[in-house]
Amino acid sequence: MSSSRYRGRHRGRHARPSEAPLTQALGVVRRPTVTAGLALALVGTGAVGVSANDAVADSEPFALNSAASAVAALTARESADDNSRISRDRSGANAQRAALGAKAEAEAKAKAEADAKVAKAKADAAAKARAAAAQKAARDKARDSAIANAKKDPRAAARAMALDEYGWGDSQWRCLNLLWEGESSWRYTAENPSSGAYGLPQSLPASKMAKFGADYRTNPITQIKWGLWYIDVSYGNPCNAWEFWNNRYPHWY
Repeated sequence: MSSSRYRGRHRGRHARPSEAPLTQALGVVRRPTVTAGLALALVGTGAVGVSANDAVADSEPFALNSAASAVAALTARESADDNSRISRDRSGANAQRAALGAKAEAEAKAKAEADAKVAKAKADAAAKARAAAAQKAARDKARDSAIANAKKDPRAAARAMALDEYGWGDSQWRCLNLLWEGESSWRYTAENPSSGAYGLPQSLPASKMAKFGADYRTNPITQIKWGLWYIDVSYGNPCNAWEFWNNRYPHWY
């Protein structure tokens, strides 16, 4: 009994180990067969020694890497194109801004020049207007002074005007002095009560003297101008008028 139990234990303990070499031997025999079949099957796929799943798995990283490279290359080209387009657009925008700036500068310069011309024209016109106003003021002042002096001394005014305007000197002045002394006693407001003759030369009617100014009733210079003109066109000079006056009675000329 003891001998049988011992053997059983011995055999039982070593049975599986004793089978392992055989199983391994059988496995060694079967594995080449399977591997060879798979190899024959994979020869047609171009992946000898690699299963179909392993072939697909091994080829996927390469395919993805190729696609990624293509995408990266395309992206790089697109990025380069975008950069080039952006650069061109930026250059065009800069050129357009420069052109607009130059145009605006030219327009501003032209406007400034035009404004300067207008301002100069206005300044020149204002200066001319001031000069004209100053001249008029000077003439008005001189006229007012001459009128005032003529009112005080009409003889002096008439003598100066006869010489300046007609060249009548002292001999003609003596005749003119006598003629208007007899007509108005050298009063510029003298008026004939019967005929209405008026002023230093006793114009009849008085309105004839308006030829030389509307102020003929108050301005002895206007009266003198008309009187000298009348003597010149009617008698040629004061002495002829004086002679004619003396030969008429009542006296007139």
